[in-house]
Amino acid sequence: MLRRMSEHQHGHSHDHDHDHSELSETELRVRALETILTEKGYVDPAALDILIETYETKVGPRNGARVVAKAWTDPAYRARLLQDATAAIAELGYTGRQGEHIVAVENTPATHNMVVCTLCSCYPWPVLGLPPVWYKSAPYRSRAVKEPRAVLADFGVTLPDDTAIRVWDSTAEIRYLVIPMRPDGTEGFTEDQLADLVTRDSMIGTGVAQPPAENS
Repeated sequence: MLRRMSEHQHGHSHDHDHDHSELSETELRVRALETILTEKGYVDPAALDILIETYETKVGPRNGARVVAKAWTDPAYRARLLQDATAAIAELGYTGRQGEHIVAVENTPATHNMVVCTLCSCYPWPVLGLPPVWYKSAPYRSRAVKEPRAVLADFGVTLPDDTAIRVWDSTAEIRYLVIPMRPDGTEGFTEDQLADLVTRDSMIGTGVAQPPAENS
């Protein structure tokens, strides 16, 4: 079972993230500084954990959710996103490091897309925020390619047997954003309402967009 939890992730490089247990020199210095500040009472570890979790699961992925919601409601934008995701995402103001070359892939009833980085943890930060710890883990990086359907089951996602699963391997040159299928029953929803249904995992492909609440 893949671990789904938050951890301190204070930045990483393509050269140093080839194993979850390895830390770059910068990461070691940051952790040492954090330890000193905590011991002196300048930093509250609990508050820091909340801040990191918020950026990892809420603030960062909210950018991607807005991209997906616009693609669901604007056919012209969806076409631009599939043709040149980097430029289309930049239209909404989301740019930055690890967002220079993004490719959007779209889920359909016939094909489900899932993203992994088998070498380290390349990840589209501008639209998804901090990468979750399981994305960097060796079990996910190896199993996602070999047994993607089993990995999806670990995340609670069961697909029809006739739905093909395509796994995309992110690199330092190309990162991927999954456009999940729009949930049924969302006709007439605004972009903001639709964005609330888009989860981080659905944009990695280890989840699906949430169904609308009954009172929506």
